[in-house]
Amino acid sequence: MLAVISRAILTSKKPLFNLNFQGQHRFIFPLMAATFSTASSSPTASPTTTSNLTTAKRVGTHNGSFHCDEVLGCFMIRLTNKFSDAQIVRSRDPQVLEKLDAVLDVGGVYDPSRDRYDHHQKGFKEVFGYGFNTKLSSAGLVYKHFGKEIIAKELGVAEEHPDVQMLFLAVYKSFMEAIDAIDNGINQYDTDQLPKYVNNTHLSSRVGRLNLDWIDPNQSSEKENEAFERAMILAGSEFLDNVRFHVRSWIPARSIVMECLTERQDIDPSGEIMVLKIFCPWKLHLFELEAEMKIDPPVKYVLYQDDRSKGWRVQAVAVSPDRFESRKALPAQWRGLRDDELSKLVGIPGCVFVHMSGFIGGNQSYKGALAMAKAALKL
Repeated sequence: MLAVISRAILTSKKPLFNLNFQGQHRFIFPLMAATFSTASSSPTASPTTTSNLTTAKRVGTHNGSFHCDEVLGCFMIRLTNKFSDAQIVRSRDPQVLEKLDAVLDVGGVYDPSRDRYDHHQKGFKEVFGYGFNTKLSSAGLVYKHFGKEIIAKELGVAEEHPDVQMLFLAVYKSFMEAIDAIDNGINQYDTDQLPKYVNNTHLSSRVGRLNLDWIDPNQSSEKENEAFERAMILAGSEFLDNVRFHVRSWIPARSIVMECLTERQDIDPSGEIMVLKIFCPWKLHLFELEAEMKIDPPVKYVLYQDDRSKGWRVQAVAVSPDRFESRKALPAQWRGLRDDELSKLVGIPGCVFVHMSGFIGGNQSYKGALAMAKAALKL
């Protein structure tokens, strides 16, 4: 469903914004709508030119330099039923903003009952909840109130479906929270150390670079709005990519890991060996599911088949998702050895290798890989 909606947004030729300049030609842009007077840099209200535009909802945000949060917020809110045909009005004029159906990132008001989603006002402390404590930006506010509807459309289920809530949290964690934090000036780490390198490749930075360059001789409002349109397409497409990844890949992988984790004691009574029936991204799911299911002792080794060699791998589970150290690395005396030499030392036929760090090893068969994992638990 979202694919249809977003494709319409990204390819629509229907004008969503009228740009009128006194004494100049009239311009119409497909994804943005504002009316400017040559006497002022702020948009001023004016009637639309078609009955279709007259009945459309209007969503406001500020003009001037834009950031990722309001750009993404404008894209996301237009994925909802309520604002699916909305015009985007860019202005800081309170009289213009007051007449709009929704206002993002400007106006000094957070009131979801009136669809007002600003986060700059004194005393604003809204967070996403569910254990997330990062102060929200306008994008985070839109996602908090409309994210479940957007995800339910992509899944093709009702908002009450349990997968919707699970994805709602996963997309916030993996995508939205960073945008909130960057816009609110929240550092990723609590440290006084200077960064070892500069990262200007994240989405917020790339959106920011789409603003008009100060050396550009054309600083007109229409050029600014063209840049805003490009930014909406960039931020929106990456948001949808993230949602679709979670729908098509993340949920199926989580289901596989959960099933295999539940059956781990059928593999070995210790419960510390898990076998993936189908290979999939498993590491983050394993950590999250172990915490949710309160699994103790935790899994030490994960077995899976290598699609290329058709052999089997024994991988030691890391101590945490962002660490290289293993909970229980494969035995030191096995490391760096291969083939017959390794098989003779271990006493298990078909051994292929053990990495020098002990984080992974291989065997020609499932039976051999399982025997290696069981032997490693005892050493």
